[in-house]
This record gives sequence, C-alpha cells and structure tokens, in this order.
Amino acid sequence: MDIELIRSKRRTIAIEITTDCRVVVKAPYGASKTVIDRFIGEKADWISRHLKKMEERQQEESESKPISDQEMRLLVTRAKRVIPVKVRKFAELIGVTYGRITIRNQKTRWGSCSAEGNLNFNCVLMRAPEEIVDYVVVHELCHRIHMNHSKAFWGEVERVIPDYKDRRKWLRDHEKELMRG
Repeated sequence: MDIELIRSKRRTIAIEITTDCRVVVKAPYGASKTVIDRFIGEKADWISRHLKKMEERQQEESESKPISDQEMRLLVTRAKRVIPVKVRKFAELIGVTYGRITIRNQKTRWGSCSAEGNLNFNCVLMRAPEEIVDYVVVHELCHRIHMNHSKAFWGEVERVIPDYKDRRKWLRDHEKELMRG
C-alpha cells in the first residue's frame, strides 16, 4: 500500500485514511524514519480496518442516491439557524469559548473543532433527531477542554449528556441513511 508522509510542526504521529482511500501519515519534522515505520507497523491492523471501511463506504456511495442540491441548501439553511443557538447554549453550560462556526456538507464527519476553537458541523445533522445534534455539538465543544478522545474528554461529554453512549451508537447505526437521500 502507498503511504503518503507529511511532515509538519506537530508533536505526535497520526494516520489518516482519506475519503479517496489514501493512507496519510502526519509526523513531526524531528521524527526519524525508524520511529515512523514502527508506528505504522503498530497501527497496521487499524489501517487495514479503516481502509476497508472507507472502501466499503465508497462502494455504497457509488450505489446510492445522493441528497439533492435543493435538499442540501435547505439543510444548510436550517443548520445555520439551529446549530449556533445550540453552540451558544452548550458552550455556556460547559464553560468554554469558541471561534467561528462553519456549516458544510462533509462526507466523513459530523463535526470538528480546530486548535483555534473554530467549529465545523455537517449540515446533514439536520436529518437526525435533536438529541443527536445536541450530542455532536457537546462533543465538539468538549474538545475545547481536551483536544483528544481521552477518558477525561468522555467524562466531560458525559457530564453534559449522561446517555452520550446511546446517542453515539444511534449516530453510528444511522450514519449511512442520514448521509444519503
């Protein structure tokens, strides 16, 4: 398998499987080839699993009916009205600040939070029940405290949404039908 290596000022090594099924390894400038190769070797099973998932997702997407442009515009409009209100409410409850909020149609994520505190949300969330949207908003805002998925991060999510595991499972179980028309 081809692996693309990107070096940057980051502190840790990370692996990403892109939507077009490329394996991208991001590593600090100072990481040696040996350390990077060892890391890739340790993550070989993870890479294979996620590559397979991404290939299956691509296959399903090519077979399914995409969301129409008109519906997409409606989802974006609704999300721009609904999500900022939820972000404000939950940010106050959690006790965090945030930067700008961007709504877009993302193929592989429900939301993201940058190191600067900018939040991105997938407009397709508007097809999910409100409690699921709340979970995604809280999940991203909790990254303002912990930029990882550590035990402490999940504890923070659970403090606000005690049944987050059920909501997370619902989102995983219904991901394919939400993403398509």
